[in-house]
Amino acid sequence: MTTRKLCLLDDWHKIARRTWSIRLSIVAAIFTAAEVVMPLFGDVLPRGVFVLLAFSASIGAAIARLVAQPEMHR
Repeated sequence: MTTRKLCLLDDWHKIARRTWSIRLSIVAAIFTAAEVVMPLFGDVLPRGVFVLLAFSASIGAAIARLVAQPEMHR
């Protein structure tokens, strides 16, 4: 069995700043954290709003992984 070494891409800085999949994954993480924190501040919004938003952002990130992003090649 061959072990593979985990390596970052050479241009990972550019990828992290420009790809929609990364941006949407970060948005999903923020909404997930908000779902945990919001109950501490009272019921300002209906329950499950941030779960739905996080789910939508996660689906968007998955789709963005498959869509061509020409701005990556600038």
